[in-house]
Amino acid sequence: MTETLMHRVLAATGGGRPAPEQDPAPKVEPPVGEATPAQVDAVQEYLDKHGDKFAASLPAHVPYEKFQAAVSALLPRLGRCTPASLRMALMTCARFGLVPDGYEAAIQVQGNKAVFIPTYKGYVRLMYRSGLVASVHYGLVHETDEWEVRPSAPAPDDFTLKIRPELGPEERGKALFAYAFIRTKDGARSQVVFVNRTKATQLRDEWSYAYQLAEQDGRKDSFWHRDFDHMMLKSALKALFPSVPTSAELVALVEADDAGERGDVQIVHAPDPERAALLAEAEQAHRAAEGSQETAPLPVKRSKQGRTYRGKKQRGGRKGRVS
Repeated sequence: MTETLMHRVLAATGGGRPAPEQDPAPKVEPPVGEATPAQVDAVQEYLDKHGDKFAASLPAHVPYEKFQAAVSALLPRLGRCTPASLRMALMTCARFGLVPDGYEAAIQVQGNKAVFIPTYKGYVRLMYRSGLVASVHYGLVHETDEWEVRPSAPAPDDFTLKIRPELGPEERGKALFAYAFIRTKDGARSQVVFVNRTKATQLRDEWSYAYQLAEQDGRKDSFWHRDFDHMMLKSALKALFPSVPTSAELVALVEADDAGERGDVQIVHAPDPERAALLAEAEQAHRAAEGSQETAPLPVKRSKQGRTYRGKKQRGGRKGRVS
């Protein structure tokens, strides 16, 4: 069974079993530049045809106009991505109720594919939305901060942190590690999870397909390049999930994020009627991009629908239903 990035975070931070032997790295393709105006118009027209599906996928509290405006701003950078991958990334983003404006989520270019990437703020948003936690606590510990970790001490004495709020970000010094924990509805506190720079670097180097692409091309524009500290914080939040209450939506978000990190097809949260069609479309586009001549659709397993009923004569002449 393939290990998810969440499991790998646990293994790297001592919170779970060791990660299995690493699979071969995915094929690395160079990223593409910005699209031409004609390509942008073509992709915009393609997405407009599916606008009703995006609107239907968004939860009620996210206006479609806000989602559409964020997508339009991205098209100059994403116009050369395959339409199938862009539709898939945006549909996944919409189903989680996140806007791809770089705050809670983003759409990243990997080769010629668009990939949905939730930020650490997106994880926090869904944790609160689940209704299973009372509060989420997370942050970065810097060189000038006073802190102490005593694993054997009871909470809250196992982790204490004192900062100097009068200092600016640069004056606080380099971020040493990230921490995360939650408080439940009954007031209990979860364990505190830590991810330091060494562990975050290990995760980045071994499992981030986007980082490999950016390194190979010399662009250095992946999230790991642009904001290492925030990615370290996101890794801490993901490592926290196995020990705290999680909703089905949060589990699906981890799966989608992990698939994007590996460079895999990312449909994990689409509505059931669309899931198979989107997956087949994405797989076909991926094969075409690699020069494959295979065009056969993915096999779809079908099962009999409904329940079988059979009459049985009982005493008194009544028929009983076998359920």
